[in-house]
Amino acid sequence: MNAIFRRELRAYFTSMTAYVFIAFILLFSGIYTMAYNLNSAYPNFEYVLESMSVIFLIAIPILTMRVIAEERRQKTDQLLYALPIGMTRVVLGKYLAMITVVAIPCVIMAFYPLMLSAFGEVSLLTAYGTLLAFFLLSCTLSAIGLLISSLTENQAVAAGLCFVVMLLLYFMGDLSSFVSDSSSASLSALMVAVLLLALGIRLLTRSTPAAIITLVVGEALLLLFDVLSPSSFEGLFGRIMNGLSVFERFYTFVGGVFDLSAVLYDLSVIGVSLFLAVQSMEKRRWNG
Repeated sequence: MNAIFRRELRAYFTSMTAYVFIAFILLFSGIYTMAYNLNSAYPNFEYVLESMSVIFLIAIPILTMRVIAEERRQKTDQLLYALPIGMTRVVLGKYLAMITVVAIPCVIMAFYPLMLSAFGEVSLLTAYGTLLAFFLLSCTLSAIGLLISSLTENQAVAAGLCFVVMLLLYFMGDLSSFVSDSSSASLSALMVAVLLLALGIRLLTRSTPAAIITLVVGEALLLLFDVLSPSSFEGLFGRIMNGLSVFERFYTFVGGVFDLSAVLYDLSVIGVSLFLAVQSMEKRRWNG
């Protein structure tokens, strides 16, 4: 795993990927810090991080698009499959190299609250709690991007799919507001969501039986719960969307609340994404 980690980290810095990502983050952190903290005289550095979360829509696809897709395109993934180690170590090595790159701008930004405190009173506890959540958010999105990269051999396709997924995650909470809180509306929205999930499974796994099982079981469970307790669907779709959104969970830290459940949720998403990336590579390994 150490060899994979060093190889990937070297690849990030021998190409322009790491430099572009770090410069992109620091550029916008400087712009927002100047706009919020210096020009507008707000002492809240967490507002800077909240506003910066939108740049992940572009930054994460840039960082993750080549991590596995490029290996598959150049057929160098065959060398990885031939290594006397499991795909778990390969994926972990690549992921650790990725979050090392992510950590660099976060470490640099850690000095911002200290510098701002020289000009006024800054809540360092809230600022650093939000910065930690910001780093965790970037790690979560990076894991999702790595998973997407493992599903294709085209960097452009990986970047495009990653951008779409990041966009959906970013606006997930807002999209739920377009659905009425009534039971029928929530039920309809959830049934559509199950249909989309089944289609996604079909596209990603190319397994029609898995997609059909997901669709039938999911729709049947929704209808069963609607019969047993129709009132439980009131506002359910909105609550689910807000609960699943990693961005909405990040925003709780901006309000000065250290949400342990958000930390556990992000770690769970990271674990599931890496597990699925391992399974994707294992499947390709044994299918030749």
